[in-house]
Amino acid sequence: MTPPFTTAIVPAAGLGTRFLPTTKAVPKELFPVVDTPGIELVAAEAAEAGATRLVIVTSPGKDAVVEYFRPQPELEEMLQRRGKSALVDAVRRAQGLIRVETAVQEQALGLGHAVGCAEGNLRGDDEAVAVLLPDDLVLPTGVLIKMARVREEQGGTVLCAFDIPREQISAYGVFDVEDTADPDVKRVHGMVEKPSPERAPSTYAAAGRYLLDRAIFDALKRITPGAGGELQLTDAVALLISEGHPVHVVVHRGGRHDLGNPGGFLRAAVDFALQHPEYGPELREWLRDRIADG
Repeated sequence: MTPPFTTAIVPAAGLGTRFLPTTKAVPKELFPVVDTPGIELVAAEAAEAGATRLVIVTSPGKDAVVEYFRPQPELEEMLQRRGKSALVDAVRRAQGLIRVETAVQEQALGLGHAVGCAEGNLRGDDEAVAVLLPDDLVLPTGVLIKMARVREEQGGTVLCAFDIPREQISAYGVFDVEDTADPDVKRVHGMVEKPSPERAPSTYAAAGRYLLDRAIFDALKRITPGAGGELQLTDAVALLISEGHPVHVVVHRGGRHDLGNPGGFLRAAVDFALQHPEYGPELREWLRDRIADG
């Protein structure tokens, strides 16, 4: 059976302004969640779901993000000489996950524009592409696998959604949906950006995982830029819906971490560290004592 997608796109051209001044020199995608950069966690998720190619959309000056996936033979040789085989494996891990290439977004003109910059990287057999936002860690991994199954059954485009408490819904883009036979799969009729709780069409909010039919690239050429001249991916999806293109969401019942701001990044680091066999037990004990001390 042909996989529903083999190419994944990761938009990573942002300046990371919420992490300044650190991001003057280090791209936020390389910040380690304990001991693994967020970009590697996202690449591993894409590979787990069947992707064999990762197109990283970068901006000028962010070459380090792609360099992370390239071999470092001198470093590996030095570590081997010192008998640090576990570190050699760690250094090689990212380059063995997936084949990485780049597209360049010269100007920050929105998520839709970033995705559109990767069109030239597509192959003739790319009928659909996955898009993973590197700021979003969707846990546990595997939602893309279910999204791919839904596309096989329903066709079209499949998005990821979280069921958000209604009182918190105004911070999100919210789907107008219709139930299907699967309680965790909904047909999408529209989307509303940051509605008030009383006006929200549902409590299903967009998350950072997309499985987009190739038709999205034509739609991106036909939408009108919004504020700041930005092209929004949701506007292109809305255009496809208006033209009868099937769009569904998979409701993910797990958790998520937002690596795009310092508070969310710290929560992710603590969460991952608590699960780490080496660091977890001591950290849990320290946190207990620290919270008790106020």
